[in-house]
Amino acid sequence: MRPPHVQEVPAVTTTPQAVRRASPRTRRPATPAAPEKSAGLLPQAEPVRLLDPDGTPLPSRADYPEPPVEALREMYRRMVVGRRFDTQATALTKQGRLAVYPSSRGQEACQVGATLAVRDTDWVFPTYRESMALVSRGIDPVEVLTLLRGDWHCGYDPTRVHTAPQCTPLATQCVHAAGLAYGESYQGRDTVALAFIGDGATSEGDFHEGVNFAAVFKAPVVYFVQNNKYAISVPLSRQTAAPSLAYKGVGYGVPSEQVDGNDPVAVLAVLTRAVAHARAGHGPFLVEAHTYRMEPHTNADDASRYRDADEVEAWRDRDPVARLETYLRNRGALDDAAVAAIAEEAEAYAADLRDRMNAQPTVDPLSLFDHVYAEPTPQLVEQREQVRAELAAARDEEGDA
Repeated sequence: MRPPHVQEVPAVTTTPQAVRRASPRTRRPATPAAPEKSAGLLPQAEPVRLLDPDGTPLPSRADYPEPPVEALREMYRRMVVGRRFDTQATALTKQGRLAVYPSSRGQEACQVGATLAVRDTDWVFPTYRESMALVSRGIDPVEVLTLLRGDWHCGYDPTRVHTAPQCTPLATQCVHAAGLAYGESYQGRDTVALAFIGDGATSEGDFHEGVNFAAVFKAPVVYFVQNNKYAISVPLSRQTAAPSLAYKGVGYGVPSEQVDGNDPVAVLAVLTRAVAHARAGHGPFLVEAHTYRMEPHTNADDASRYRDADEVEAWRDRDPVARLETYLRNRGALDDAAVAAIAEEAEAYAADLRDRMNAQPTVDPLSLFDHVYAEPTPQLVEQREQVRAELAAARDEEGDA
C-alpha cells in the first residue's frame, strides 16, 4: 500500500524511435531568428546631442562625427544674421509692411543647419516658417518676404534657386518633395530634396503619403521635422502618442533619427548623414529636431493663451546661438573681434532690408492673373477684363476730377 502523500507516476514506454528523436546527437539545430525588420530604422532612444546647453562638448561619437570647425563658424555667422533678419521682419509687420510673419526665432540651428547640409543644386521645400532658412540659402530677403507682403505669387524664381515656394497648406510640400526627388533620380541626376515640416504637419495625410511614396520608390528626399512643441496652439500630446515623431518613419520602412534641435553641432551632423544616405541611393531619411519657437505662431497669435512664461524662459536657456558661440570661443575659432564683425554685418543686413521694404512697391493689379495657368481659362480671361475695365473707369474719374 503506497503512502497517501506520494503521487503515482504512470510508467513511460520508451521506443527506439523516441530515443533517436530525443538524442542530442541527432537533434536538428534551431533555426536562427530572422533579423528584426526594423533594424537600422529606429531612431536613438534619446535625441542626438553633441553639445550641452552651456556649450560644453560631449564625448565624440563615431556615428555622428563633428562637422569641421570652419563649417560651424559659418553656421554661427548665418545664425546671427538670420536672427537679426527675423527680428527685423517681425518689426516690419508692426509697421504694416508685411501682412503676416511667422517667426522662427529659437529655431536658428534647424533653419541654418538644413541649408548647410545640402548643396546649391539640391532642392529645398520650405513651409511658411522657413524665411530664415531661405535667406541663409542666399535668396534676396525682399524676395523672400514678397509672398508675406501679399503682392506676388512668389517673390523668387524657384528654378533659379532650387527652392520651392513657401508652402502655407500643411504637409503638401511632402508630396512635392517626393515627386521631384524621384523624378531627378529617374533622370540620373545627383539631386537630394529636403522638405521642412512642422510637428503639426505630421498629423496630415499628405505627410504620410509623401513619406510612403518616397520609401517605396527610394526617392532621395530628407524629411526634416522641426518639432517646436505646438501646432499653433495644439500641444504635441494632443497630436500623437508615439515615443517621438521620428518613430513615424519606421512604419514606412524609412530610417529615422531624432536630434536636439537647439544643438547646432548635432543638427548639422545628423542632417549631413541623412543627406548622404539619400544621395547614396538608399532612399528617404526622416529627422526630427526637438526645438522651440520663442515667438507666437505668427504676429496675429496670442501665445500666452496656451503656454506660460516659465516654459518660454526655460527654453531661452537653451539658446542655440549662444550655445554655438560659447563652443567656438572655447575652441579658439571665435573671439570678440569676430563676434563684433558678424554682429555689424547682421545690422547692415537688417538696415538694407528695412530701407528696401519701406519703399512703396509699384504694383500692376492685372499681374494678379499672370502665371495662374499656362493657358488662361475663359473665366480667368473674363475676370481680367472686368478688372481692366474697372481700372480704366477709375483713371477716367481721376481725369475728370
